[in-house]
Amino acid sequence: MTTEQRTPAAAEPTIGKLVADASRDISTLISKEIELAKSELKVSLTAGGIGVGLFAAAGFILVLAVIMLSVSIAYFIHWAGLGLHWSFLIVFGLYVLLAGLLAFIGVKSVKKVKAPERAIAQGKEIPKALKPGK
Repeated sequence: MTTEQRTPAAAEPTIGKLVADASRDISTLISKEIELAKSELKVSLTAGGIGVGLFAAAGFILVLAVIMLSVSIAYFIHWAGLGLHWSFLIVFGLYVLLAGLLAFIGVKSVKKVKAPERAIAQGKEIPKALKPGK
């Protein structure tokens, strides 16, 4: 039998082969998409980790700056004529007052938090709506 005498059905792939090829191609596509997502995620996580580290360093330096500011304020009070121990005690007292004020404002803010009453009421209506005959 020559190639010109072949039937068209013999030259075309079978449905089973087409399904197997499509399945293999989809599997390859999915694995390549997963690899791409992993590489993008790795780059994002690296950048995010560096950013978090820089924020932590900035926060630490800010804490050191607050300590230095506190010492400076105490020495300015001492320079004005008060004893050094009293100067540091005044700065300590100012920080305690500031902490108390922030705690008071925080408590008032937390007390304003309420349960989602409308969502709860609507959630209670769901079982009634799902019952047949209503």
